[in-house]
Amino acid sequence: MLSKKIVVAMMFVLMLAAGSAIAGGDAANGKTLSVDCADCHGDDGLGDEEVPAIAGMDAAEHAKQLADFQAGVIESEMADYVEGLSEQDMLDIAAYYATLPAK
Repeated sequence: MLSKKIVVAMMFVLMLAAGSAIAGGDAANGKTLSVDCADCHGDDGLGDEEVPAIAGMDAAEHAKQLADFQAGVIESEMADYVEGLSEQDMLDIAAYYATLPAK
């Protein structure tokens, strides 16, 4: 029989692995999905005087902001752009922009 410490350690490792899989995005797919994003944020994701930079942004924070725009938690014209995105689409887009160099 496995000791309690080993069982707890195994559960912890499994939870971490599951969390990473759920929270992960596919940057390659995100690049494909980012075509509309580039219209405002630029191909490099660096934005301009009126549009914020999203290049190099933390992927988890970026995905949360996209979800908040979609849910109306953050009121913005961004709601129109994220309306048809799935949760995985938002994770993928965020993963892509996290790979780009920030200013």
